[in-house]
Amino acid sequence: MRTGEPLPAVGDVLAALATGLWHWNTATGLVTVDAEAARLLGLPARRASLSEAQVRARLHPVDWNEIIGVIRLASAEGTLAEVRIRIMDPGGRVIRVVRSRSKPSFDRVRKSYELIGTLQEVTEPAPGTPAGRSAVTGDWRRSREAFLLDAGRALAEARSTEEVLRVAAGLSMPGFSPDGLAVFGVSGDRLTIIGHHGQQEGAEHPFLDMSLDTDYPAAEVIRTGRAVYLSSPEEYRSRYPLAWPLAERFHRQSWAYLPLTVAGRTMGAWMAAFTYPVAFTPDERSVLTTVARMLAQALTRAGAAETQRELTDGLQRSMLPVLGPEIPGVSLAARYVPTGGGLQVGGDWYDMIPLPRGRFALVIGDVQGHDVRAAGLMGQLRIALRAYASEGHRPDAVLSRASRFFYGLTHSDQDPGDPRFATCLYVEVDPATGTVESARAGHLDPAVRMADGTVLFRDTAGGLPLGLDPDCDYPITRLTLEPGETLLMCTDGLVETGGHDLDSGWRRLRRVLEDHDGDMEELADALVQAVHGPSSHHDTGPLADRREDDIALVLLCREGHGCECGDGGGAPRPPVRRTALSVAQAEPERIAAARRHLRELLHDWASEDQKESAVLLLSEMLTNVLVHTDTDALLVAEVTGAPGERRIRVEVSDTGEDLPHKRRPGEMASSGRGLMLVELLADEWGVAPRGEGKSIWFDLYESSPAGEPAPLSA
Repeated sequence: MRTGEPLPAVGDVLAALATGLWHWNTATGLVTVDAEAARLLGLPARRASLSEAQVRARLHPVDWNEIIGVIRLASAEGTLAEVRIRIMDPGGRVIRVVRSRSKPSFDRVRKSYELIGTLQEVTEPAPGTPAGRSAVTGDWRRSREAFLLDAGRALAEARSTEEVLRVAAGLSMPGFSPDGLAVFGVSGDRLTIIGHHGQQEGAEHPFLDMSLDTDYPAAEVIRTGRAVYLSSPEEYRSRYPLAWPLAERFHRQSWAYLPLTVAGRTMGAWMAAFTYPVAFTPDERSVLTTVARMLAQALTRAGAAETQRELTDGLQRSMLPVLGPEIPGVSLAARYVPTGGGLQVGGDWYDMIPLPRGRFALVIGDVQGHDVRAAGLMGQLRIALRAYASEGHRPDAVLSRASRFFYGLTHSDQDPGDPRFATCLYVEVDPATGTVESARAGHLDPAVRMADGTVLFRDTAGGLPLGLDPDCDYPITRLTLEPGETLLMCTDGLVETGGHDLDSGWRRLRRVLEDHDGDMEELADALVQAVHGPSSHHDTGPLADRREDDIALVLLCREGHGCECGDGGGAPRPPVRRTALSVAQAEPERIAAARRHLRELLHDWASEDQKESAVLLLSEMLTNVLVHTDTDALLVAEVTGAPGERRIRVEVSDTGEDLPHKRRPGEMASSGRGLMLVELLADEWGVAPRGEGKSIWFDLYESSPAGEPAPLSA
């Protein structure tokens, strides 16, 4: 061609280069091809307008799906869409491989793509060559799919930012693996580095606190939301001359900077650097883009989880009290264990409230639910309880006022469809005398571990859970902690976690309490380990529901002989077990509780017959008081002596004036046999007048010979 001659037409040039021209509009579904493009597609060599179905019939089905993905990626990045395609004949055989290059544009109004591109026949690439890697078919494609599946699973399982970065550093991409990675974040208008791999420690300092307006690839990616691919150092130097001196010292040959985008917002950038040249073909870009999207999702999940953990840790620190300074004469230990999943702060709580004259109150409770609202209500209820107790109210008044407060809090107009309730046990302790006054609002009864390890579950009078009835009453129950005895207060999570009901759960805790010989802190840990430790998997309950629950527990030990929390002072005394219980005229059901108390007191008695005899006699004596007098009954049972030589004394008192006397009932009589049973089964018994009323008592001796007549004592 001579200088000044007109240039040939574009169509003639393309025909001379055996390159076809095509146009595709997805809105109309038509593909227009010139003669050369038609020939390459295996059609007659003439210009034609084809439907998408006609074109698709000439392409390998796997390659057609790949074309769609490449077009979307190129349109998003504003780059060329390049892909290798296998052309099929009507018999399904591959007749040639062509390379398609096109420039896609997206119509946001019509939601369609328009493409103008070229087709050119290429030689089938050999496996393992760079050209082979750029093909969309063969082993490389299968390796890519397997890699993306593995990467997605590993990133989905990462639970912290550190784990996400460790997974990203270990990714081995098919055919091209970066040896340097960096994840950039944004803080205001500054660039930050979340983590990096493949560089020496401290190498990130020049990039810290970099302005987003800096002429640096990562900053540009975050500003524009578009990826930047740099295939050579020359390209890096020409596009980013100011940033090149910072990157040159790492001796890399290719770089890819991709946006980390979640829900349409660019939260950072990911850099993948290579020590060898990478062409960044459409398929390689597709892999990098997919990994960047998964990485962004994983970092967002990990960040949200870490934020939640920080929030819940802060809530725990602010809501759970410190048990305070040491109190003379007693030792305290407490634990709070949140449930295994979800929000790590629930509705369980405990508290210690100082009171005048050296006394203090212990509170434990459980607000319904395991969500943020339960935690918030718990905080407000705890503050209200402290306020009412600090005003000097008795336990019954404290819970009555708290119930009225909680009812107003949970039945407000702000959230009428989600009323809540709370269980609570409020205990007021006088450490000088060991007196414990308690009131209970639908909560579990406390348990007492005696100095010799015997465990009694103390029935406590109570009312409805807080918030159900604003006018509910909460009667007071009194007991005395002897020196060496320990009081356990807990929420239902300690009892029922692991599929246990109340009976099986208490049996599990009883074994721990009776067998433990460490201090208070060790006992608290042992109770938690019985529920959450390895041994809990071998001690599952009878229920199919294995859901976990929050756990709160408080231990109070009155120091003295037999208590591991202190030396107790003074000379050792023989172990004494004692329990006391009142049975009112209006509470005949408490006779059953009295029988249970006596059985627990005699849990290791040598003779099972003597134990059942004691329970029978106790039942008779309590029933006589309720039937033959108008007064209440008071039970006091005490075990003294060394094992094998112990004595059990059971005494029932009332304020009635009439003394019991033996009768000789006929065969058809329905009463009158109580004292006959006492005389028959007891080793010793008697009736003792009091200043007001009387008491009847009996003794059983563990070493007493069976069948020996019992003397009458006064």
